[in-house]
Amino acid sequence: MRQGILVFALSGRMTAEEVADLKALFDADYRKIVLDLREVRLADRDAVTFLRDCEADGMKLENCPAYVREWMEREKIKGDSI
Repeated sequence: MRQGILVFALSGRMTAEEVADLKALFDADYRKIVLDLREVRLADRDAVTFLRDCEADGMKLENCPAYVREWMEREKIKGDSI
């Protein structure tokens, strides 16, 4: 915990199953949560969508892998154009 902010360090793979577990944990104000993604090696579409939505709701993402960030941006653009 950093000055009232919860920091979750994630590692390995992020798939739909992990997303469901994380959603169950994140009952709080997303602005008070930081996800450190430094050790995330693989993320599926559900994970990328979840991360994009979390960030849009005020959650901070730290050390987001470049490929995840790029995918999030592409999905955002795609969603905006629909």
